[in-house]
Amino acid sequence: MFSRRKFLTQACGGIGGLALSHLLNRDGLLAAPAGADGLPRTHHAPKAKNCIYIYLEGGPSQMDLYDPKPMLNRLDGQALPESMLKNMRFAFLAKESARIMGTPRTFKRHGQCGMELSDLLPHIGSIADDICLIRSMHTDQFNHVPGQLLMNTGSAISGRPSMGSWLSYGLGHQGKNLPEFVVLICVGRGVPGGSASWASGFLPSKYSGVMFRNDGSPVLNLDNPAGVTPAIQQRNIEAVNQLNALRHAQVHDPEIESRIAAYELAFRMQTAAPELMDLSGESQATLDLYGLNRNEPKIEGGNQLGGTGLFGTFARNCLMARRLVERGVRVVQVIHASWDHHSRINTDLPHNCLMADQPIAALVKDLKQRGLLDDTLVICGSEFGRTALGENRPGQRAVTGRDHHPNAFSLWLAGGGVKGGQVIGETDDIAWNVTKDPVHVHDLHASVLHLFGFDHTKLTYRFQGRDYRLTDVAGQLVPKLFA
Repeated sequence: MFSRRKFLTQACGGIGGLALSHLLNRDGLLAAPAGADGLPRTHHAPKAKNCIYIYLEGGPSQMDLYDPKPMLNRLDGQALPESMLKNMRFAFLAKESARIMGTPRTFKRHGQCGMELSDLLPHIGSIADDICLIRSMHTDQFNHVPGQLLMNTGSAISGRPSMGSWLSYGLGHQGKNLPEFVVLICVGRGVPGGSASWASGFLPSKYSGVMFRNDGSPVLNLDNPAGVTPAIQQRNIEAVNQLNALRHAQVHDPEIESRIAAYELAFRMQTAAPELMDLSGESQATLDLYGLNRNEPKIEGGNQLGGTGLFGTFARNCLMARRLVERGVRVVQVIHASWDHHSRINTDLPHNCLMADQPIAALVKDLKQRGLLDDTLVICGSEFGRTALGENRPGQRAVTGRDHHPNAFSLWLAGGGVKGGQVIGETDDIAWNVTKDPVHVHDLHASVLHLFGFDHTKLTYRFQGRDYRLTDVAGQLVPKLFA
């Protein structure tokens, strides 16, 4: 039973809230209609409903993959003018003695659009008419952890909500048997930014990404111990949730609500997860499309950075991304580490591309043939690019790689309201600086939210007295991106 004071402050508050909501709606001051769970909803009609974010951690080399620069080979071995190096910061190379490094890669036009892509990406070339390639990305960060945080959370400071968490928060819970936001990691050296790249930050933890394992049960301790029947498990969860609800009524901590939701979701996942992980229903043609059973070639030196033995795992994760979207998961992040080629770029980069090129292209093709690409946004990118200069790290015997480069890099998007078959932006003759249509990370985030029906300036969450958003205080839409 409520005391009179508690009834007035807690129960009757809803009456006042309803009245205020009615007045604001009447005057057109509500930013977005509310869903059943009281969360904000889209500000305009969305083009995308789901997002698959393929994150190639480390910074793939744009001039070796996406941005053809024949001038690099003509200038190979030459120094850059001091004016271009004056305000540049590098992770490792000594800029005073660094020299331009050419590339052995050749580029070919693909699709009706004639998009130029590297010989390392023949499969992605086959979907050129479906993708929008942005060659004019730039960022503020030149090291991995802050760069990954900025690309994934909109801030170089740890503790902010990830883009997937913002989408889950804004779109609300679909009430399915799987999480709203799932993370699939194919680890080489690991992800320096760690779980902060998919965490919910100051948003309630129910919006955090749930990391699925590559083998066995997707989540540890999901299966019941021997002797515990589903009926017993259900009664246990109901009892725990009743106790949590009693505590929530006293302290109103939103994390208790998240805990209740987590117990309920885990119970539902005990039924849904085995079916999700079972690929026996997939046709052999689909398995071959993704290349699940490809033989991984040996590589001199063992590809220490990106890791070996991951061809099947990455292909499976790309297939799992499609299966998760089919089953109602809103956001899937597929992560592979690492593309951080400070050395051995001419052996390790081809190995990584051979691993990733076919499954990524297969995912786009598979979504398209199933009618899912129209409302599923696919993003393939990283935190920054690589330098035109060869990395001459002190103590390094030979120059065989490239350092981090934030000024100009490339990524691409497909589906979900994106205008495919086009290239946005240009860089100079050595991919050093953007020369046309610059796109900052905040601009990318603003545009992604727009595709999901959100005004990036209005999708906010109040924390410590301030309204935060994914794009912080910046961000402009990229109109050329939209179909």
